[in-house]
Amino acid sequence: MVDLHGLFRARWFARREAAPIPLYAPAGVLVMVADLEAGDTAAVATVFDAYPLPALPYRVGPFLLESWALPHYVPNAGVRLTAPGLTVAYTGDTGPDASLADVGRDADVYIIDSTDRHQQSGTAPPPSDLRRNLTAREAAAAATAAGARRLLLTHFWPGNDREASLTAAAEMFSGEILLADEGLEVTLP
Repeated sequence: MVDLHGLFRARWFARREAAPIPLYAPAGVLVMVADLEAGDTAAVATVFDAYPLPALPYRVGPFLLESWALPHYVPNAGVRLTAPGLTVAYTGDTGPDASLADVGRDADVYIIDSTDRHQQSGTAPPPSDLRRNLTAREAAAAATAAGARRLLLTHFWPGNDREASLTAAAEMFSGEILLADEGLEVTLP
C-alpha cells in the first residue's frame, strides 16, 4: 500500500480539486495511508473514494469486480474483473488457498504471486502453517485448477532466477506463461 502514499501526495499537491480516485482495497488501507500523513484521514478521503475488498461484487465501468479474501501477512484480496469476452484475475501476494480456483476461473489472464523464496540460499522457509506466498509451481497449479488460458507470474523475490520459475511453472501449466517485468505489455482479447 505504500505506493498509494506516493499517488496521494502527487494528487494532493497537483490536483487536489479533482474528483476522488476510486480505490478498491482491503479495509484499513486508507488508514495506513493517512498514518503516513500524521493521521489526516480527511485529506486522504479527498483524494481517494474507498470501496472495501473483499466485498459483494461491484460494477466498475464495463467490468464486474469480484473479490476474495486470500491469505497473506496483511489483509489481501484477490480480484476478478469480467466484461463481455474478457476476464482478468489477480491474486496479489498470497499463500495457498482453495479460493484461488474461483478467483481465476476461466480467466483469459491470471496474474499470480510467484515468490519462490526457496531459490535464495540462506532464506529460511516460513513455518508450514504460515505459507503466505506461492511458488511458481503452486501458481501454475492454481491456474490449471482454475482453467485459466494464460498465466502471468509476478512478485518475484529479488535476485530470483525467473527462467527457473518459468520452468517450474511449465511443469504444471500447459498454456502460455508470461513473466512480469518492466515494460511488459499483454494483449487482451
